[in-house]
Amino acid sequence: MAVKTITIDLDAYELLAQHKKPKQSFSQVIKEHFGKKKTADQLRAVLQEIVLSESTLEAIEKQLAARRANRARVIRL
Repeated sequence: MAVKTITIDLDAYELLAQHKKPKQSFSQVIKEHFGKKKTADQLRAVLQEIVLSESTLEAIEKQLAARRANRARVIRL
């Protein structure tokens, strides 16, 4: 595999290091955060694996209804 050497300042290094997991390379961190974005199909596949209880679904519906009823207002200047 070909490699490139880059120079970053210490602040950038610290930010990158904060996202690094044990045994993960900095290249993997960069690819994870700046590589291909997740697609709706990938989300749908994950959601199909999740089983929610009836009470959880009802709580979600209640929250959505409350948000629709109390939409945030933007003040026009």
